[in-house]
Amino acid sequence: MLLNQDENTEKSVPGPGAANAQWGGRFAAGPSAIMQEINVSIGFDKALWRQDIRGSRAHAAMLRTVGILTEADHEAIASGLDAIEAEIEAGRFAFEPALEDIHMNIEARLSERIGEAGKRLHTARSRNDQVATDFRLWVRDAIDGIDAQAAALMRSLASRALQHASDVMPGFTHLQTAQPVTFGHHLLAYVEMLHRDRGRLADARRRLNECPLGSAALAGTSFPIDRRMTASALGFDRPTRNSLDAVSDRDFALEYLSALSILAMHLSRLAEEIITWCSAPFGFVRLSDAFTTGSSIMPQKRNPDAAELTRAKTGRVTGALVGLLTVMKGLPLAYAKDMQEDKEPVFAATDAAALCLAATDGMVRDLEARTDRMRALAGSGFSTATDLADWLVRVLKLPFRDAHHVTGRLVGRAEARGVALSDLSLEEMQAEHPGITAEIFDVLTVENSVASRTSEGGTAPANVSAEARRWLSELAEAEMRP
Repeated sequence: MLLNQDENTEKSVPGPGAANAQWGGRFAAGPSAIMQEINVSIGFDKALWRQDIRGSRAHAAMLRTVGILTEADHEAIASGLDAIEAEIEAGRFAFEPALEDIHMNIEARLSERIGEAGKRLHTARSRNDQVATDFRLWVRDAIDGIDAQAAALMRSLASRALQHASDVMPGFTHLQTAQPVTFGHHLLAYVEMLHRDRGRLADARRRLNECPLGSAALAGTSFPIDRRMTASALGFDRPTRNSLDAVSDRDFALEYLSALSILAMHLSRLAEEIITWCSAPFGFVRLSDAFTTGSSIMPQKRNPDAAELTRAKTGRVTGALVGLLTVMKGLPLAYAKDMQEDKEPVFAATDAAALCLAATDGMVRDLEARTDRMRALAGSGFSTATDLADWLVRVLKLPFRDAHHVTGRLVGRAEARGVALSDLSLEEMQAEHPGITAEIFDVLTVENSVASRTSEGGTAPANVSAEARRWLSELAEAEMRP
């Protein structure tokens, strides 16, 4: 928290005589307490410590190869970074707010451990290209993790789709009963969405996979470095091509957040459906105690809170995207301290999306489908009316628009009597069109309706089974690939 402004606005922070001991001789006095509070980022960017150490290892190895570091200095730096890594993993590393960020914290600790050699590590780099590299590495790792979770959810959905390939349910448009579909077909729709989400993440990963290291502050460096060596060592496809762009843009983070926002929106849609399906008027599914909570006053309640919170957390992800867009929208080239605000929203959005993926996967595997209830409502709202119209076109050769009108009049008759279309007599149907025969009743069952939807991508149970098996096979093969 900020210190009391009345008492501390002008008070300097005790320290080694400079704003940051790493700065050298430019600043004679320490920062005010408020300046330190607004400037420090170690509280959140310490999450980059693995990437920072990895980048420093690659940079040091390159400096040794091109002759900027001696073998002895390189060995000291490498062993020092190993020791710092062990300290952080063991929880023994003291993160110092006075050193501002993770980069200075690690560099200061390295110099403390190994002396002069540690001070040579920052040759031919800046915190600007260092943080750009670390952040790209972090986002790349995050994409890989989110992608794996999305693939797991796809497997769960495809498995449940195969299990329910023949179970009919109402299909909706405008949340009104439209035509019967199968529950398996409905679940496979989300498999398709997640597949596209993974494609967007893969595209974002491909575009971010260029290495900024060696761009230095903004103009490159006069040292004879080998940027392709560091790029390769860190798993990047190539170095970035323009030093100004490399240190000053965060479109890779924005693209990641954009893909993540669309993914979160898809999870929110599924969450909303689970919430609706769990409600008493629908009763399509039941979640166990593992994914529901009770009420403090109503003992009968079983609330689908995991789904509700998944729906709500979408706001965090999309908010992170809007927030970072706002940070970046007016920045001239090259780096500005505004960009310190890039990490927290990305970290928070990733945590939220990962949790929502885990919760959704758990709910999909946990839910009990009430197939009898789905079947009972699948024929409601005259859901097979389109099948009747299609029969008139197919058998009686009516133009579809005429068939639509005949069917509409029959729906009106049934609605007036309060019965289903299949409960109309043949005579009542023939009153609207004399060519109708008893064969019409065969197409008015929901089972025959879904079975007839054999077009590619349709809801016919045979289609759904084949598609679910295809997805499960494709996902299994992808998991086996290196």
